[in-house]
Amino acid sequence: MRYLILSDIHSNWEALEAVLEDAAGKYDRALCCGDLVGYCADPNRVVEWARANLAAIVRGNHDKAVAGLDGIEWFNPVAQAATLWTRHVLTPANLEYLTNLPKGPLIVGDFTLAHGAPVDEDEYLLEAFEARQAFQYVERPVTFFGHTHVQGGFCLETRHVSRIGKPGSQHPELLVDLKPDAWYLVNPGSVGQPRDHDARAAYALYDPEERFLALRRTPYDIPSAQAKIEHAGLPGSLAQRLAAGR
Repeated sequence: MRYLILSDIHSNWEALEAVLEDAAGKYDRALCCGDLVGYCADPNRVVEWARANLAAIVRGNHDKAVAGLDGIEWFNPVAQAATLWTRHVLTPANLEYLTNLPKGPLIVGDFTLAHGAPVDEDEYLLEAFEARQAFQYVERPVTFFGHTHVQGGFCLETRHVSRIGKPGSQHPELLVDLKPDAWYLVNPGSVGQPRDHDARAAYALYDPEERFLALRRTPYDIPSAQAKIEHAGLPGSLAQRLAAGR
């Protein structure tokens, strides 16, 4: 079984569409580590695609906030504005879908999906010492997580934690060597709002049987996504940051 692993789409239809085109024919099932909504201007289109196409998903913090399951007072003003706007424009069916998304971690076959850290769905995993703690709570050798919008992750081998990189700026793909005795925390990166100084949409392809893992990047129509954000009256910084990848 070949999997398309997505995370942090954040209502960016142009980025999602580009990823689906780039990954066409390379996967059997699509999965998501959460945050379908927030920040960008196509929440209904993204959620409707998710409802029709995702085989499994865990909720993200923006999914919870839009659904009213979590407060927004700890969001910055820009994220608060996007949350309230998204809550207002979502259809009742799409809002109900977000409300019922499961909390991670979620075991899918021989691997796991999470939004943030395995022990806390809202915790960021950015540093090796944080990953070392997180490895104590994983139940499968491979766990996919999101939340940071930074593609890459961590490998635990013989009690040593090393960092997994990402494709270079001129390359579409990085193949990860999955060692039989190692454990992995893998971030496919953000589809809709990368924050690793690469504006291209990020995702992963994974085949457990073949021990194949590819971290991929693909360009998308950023100006169209920016124009929609501006037309919706969302904060201009949300449009600007797409081009900067941060």
